Amino acid sequence: MLGGDVVAVWEVALSDGVYRIEFAHGTTTGKRIVFVNGKEVIRKDWMFKLVGKETFMVGGANTKATINIEAVSGFAYEYSLNIAGKSLQKFIDNRAKTTKTWLLKVGGEDYRVVLEKDTMDVWCNGQKMETTGEFVDDGTETHFMVGGHECCIKAASGGQKKSGIVHYLLLDGERVTASTQ
Repeated sequence: MLGGDVVAVWEVALSDGVYRIEFAHGTTTGKRIVFVNGKEVIRKDWMFKLVGKETFMVGGANTKATINIEAVSGFAYEYSLNIAGKSLQKFIDNRAKTTKTWLLKVGGEDYRVVLEKDTMDVWCNGQKMETTGEFVDDGTETHFMVGGHECCIKAASGGQKKSGIVHYLLLDGERVTASTQ
């Protein structure tokens, strides 16, 4: 696929899926190739400048991604990835605050459910779900179907100021443990 020039691999979790970004850099020719989930998105075969940036889009929402190539010493290079204008770590930390992810198995199928807390949009395996929201005594409920099963994301007060609003997923009335992704 990429040959021997692969110098960096990153995994980026977005609402519509987890994307594997691979970067190949020929340090003698300047060649640069970027793959997203195995699909080539950038190829530059001859580059006289060995350092610089490569910018491309990731995911259904066309999230901006930039690979930074910097010389550290002699012919050694350092590669970093920015997503939506933030370092990968800052992006991950921010997503941990603004989204909640659950991984579940329903009828033998694997599902990845993501709640975007700021918009209350729900994604499942890369598809934005049709949802019905309602206010209930202890908060809100967002209802949708996964694999023919009823799901509900409940948002309720955590009971303490610091915990804020707590979101949890019910599948056919049973609570599902959240993922750390």
